[in-house]
Amino acid sequence: MSFPKTIQAIAIEKNGDVDVIEKRTVAFPEHIPGNIVIKVHYGGVNFIDTYYRKGLYPAKSFPLTLGMEGSGTIAALPTDEKVLNDEQFKKRGFKVGDKVAFLNLGAHAEYASVPWVKVYSVPESVSLLTAGAALLQGLTAITFATESYNIKKGDFVFIHTVAGGLGLILSQIAKARGAIVVGTTSTPEKAEIARKHGADHVILYPTENTVERTLEITGGEGVHVVYDGVGKDTFEDDFKLLRRKGTLVAVGNASGPVEPFAPLKLVEKNLAILRPAMFNYVVTPEESLYYGTELYKLIANGTLKITVYNEYPFTSEGARNAQSDLATRGGKTVGKLVIKLTEN
Repeated sequence: MSFPKTIQAIAIEKNGDVDVIEKRTVAFPEHIPGNIVIKVHYGGVNFIDTYYRKGLYPAKSFPLTLGMEGSGTIAALPTDEKVLNDEQFKKRGFKVGDKVAFLNLGAHAEYASVPWVKVYSVPESVSLLTAGAALLQGLTAITFATESYNIKKGDFVFIHTVAGGLGLILSQIAKARGAIVVGTTSTPEKAEIARKHGADHVILYPTENTVERTLEITGGEGVHVVYDGVGKDTFEDDFKLLRRKGTLVAVGNASGPVEPFAPLKLVEKNLAILRPAMFNYVVTPEESLYYGTELYKLIANGTLKITVYNEYPFTSEGARNAQSDLATRGGKTVGKLVIKLTEN
């Protein structure tokens, strides 16, 4: 198959506010012999996109095409014989035209060239919209709920911004395992959505005292685990929410990075703290196959429902609006935001 020399992409030329985002012409991605070329249909919008845009995560070079997550169809397979004969590669049964999702920087473009181990087969019953909306946050939720802290029946699980894309998926996984889910959100409407996705107790943080309500719910003991994607604004309260021998999983930095703190802060309750990255849980072909299969199985059988808040157009304005909407704490968004990259 012949490909164009240039494509359209959502990219930045420098770090800054959302106004540095623009749709522009970039070179067609290099078809590295071990990679799969994907015609991208949807790109998921995530906080990591804002980190690259702001410079919190440094770009190797500019222009930088944004996006860490997408879905589409296979346009070309690897040409490396070593890859084609790899047993793990053959287990996936990839064919040109197959529906797939992928994790790789540069997803918000018409085409992406992706290492095969970062490409995930999508069941026929799962749409490309759902596949593209689910992958990054779904893999994050499953790995963090298994390896960062293994959620068990009877655990009290606390989730900040429980009505967000990651929060809704974490809530459903925790509930399916028999945990009691406590979470925060900003409005009664969002609270109702969170309850429909498995949250047992939803605290409206603008009007309620999060620590007092959580201790009341847990009989004064606190929760077994806190998943915190907010960061700076909620970090100090996390220690008050946890019970003795509890675990704090610092998921992200939506309100800014956490200030340095002394390890002695953990001594009072013998707490554990992690700042994991999902990408370090799905490094090997075996890990990516296991967790990808598990994620799309849970979606296909109805255990996980993926909520898409909005599809944004493939324009400069659409991409800017998507990041602005995502980053406004207490804003209107519920669930996942995606950019629709193709009409086909």
